[in-house]
Amino acid sequence: MNRRELVAEISERLDTDKRSAEAFVQHFVDIVTEKVSKGEPVSIPGFAKFARRDSKARMGRNPATGEAIRIKASKKVRITPLKAFKDAALSGRTVRKAAPVKKTATRTTAARKATPAKAPVRKTAAKKAPARKAPARKAPVARKAPVKRAAVKKAPAKKAAVRKAPAKRTTAAKKAPAKRTTR
Repeated sequence: MNRRELVAEISERLDTDKRSAEAFVQHFVDIVTEKVSKGEPVSIPGFAKFARRDSKARMGRNPATGEAIRIKASKKVRITPLKAFKDAALSGRTVRKAAPVKKTATRTTAARKATPAKAPVRKTAAKKAPARKAPARKAPVARKAPVKRAAVKKAPAKKAAVRKAPAKRTTAAKKAPAKRTTR
């Protein structure tokens, strides 16, 4: 998927025009780039973490000659996919789709000016919202115990009749020819 296809998909899912979807993508890229360039990590839960990694200058060795060399300080960008994204990408299952955004009617500035100001509301003791229950965890998948195989007992080896090996033929060792001596 390239940028144009991403913009088309966003505009379709948000039920908006492509121009505003393109603006959204551009602003997203600008904000992430700006924050990471300042050294601030950007983490999007369930998707990825964008961070800059600075390494200090240090001494190293040239592997070919063994000579000590100075390695300069450097900056690198690391994008780490998070667990939910990796699980979805590796398992091949589809990611849950977000609920469609409902468009709300916005009041014009003229309508806002015409509306009388409301009297300030006195704050009373705020009621604490009931605690939310954590989503139930999936039970671990029951796996079958590995099948234990009985050790196969080998039958005792049969004693073979002992054969005498045929007598080896021996050849007479050849004698080296006598050295001639010259007179």
